[in-house]
Amino acid sequence: MEQAPPSNEELADALVVSSFVTMAVINKIGAENDLSLSLIRVLGILWDRRPRMAELAKYLGLEKQTMSGLIARAEKRGLVARAPNKEDGRATDVFLTSDGAELVKRVRAQAQQALAPIIEGLSAPDQQLLQELLLRMLESRKG
Repeated sequence: MEQAPPSNEELADALVVSSFVTMAVINKIGAENDLSLSLIRVLGILWDRRPRMAELAKYLGLEKQTMSGLIARAEKRGLVARAPNKEDGRATDVFLTSDGAELVKRVRAQAQQALAPIIEGLSAPDQQLLQELLLRMLESRKG
């Protein structure tokens, strides 16, 4: 007999609990590396792109002034740098420095290691399915 799908409430509860577990891991790693959650998010975004300051602020839901302060502190630590945008000289791009990229590699490895016990509880096909479903869910929020 086919199992009934979970209710929206049950599914939302499972997502919330999984996000709490994941955030606990990220917060612990952040504390070990002297990184705020906001800075972890910035570094994660900069891992594979070079956004304009305004795009970064919008993506993170931060005011431009707050974003500027966060980036200034990261610059002082040598983790990020700014440069004029090649297409629009009035805009400023933000990117990881080599030290910032090394830190992101280390933090990513720490996160993967910390989350491995949870992930390894799933079979390989379930891991693949979970990844596909999460990516599909995240894709739907862009629209």
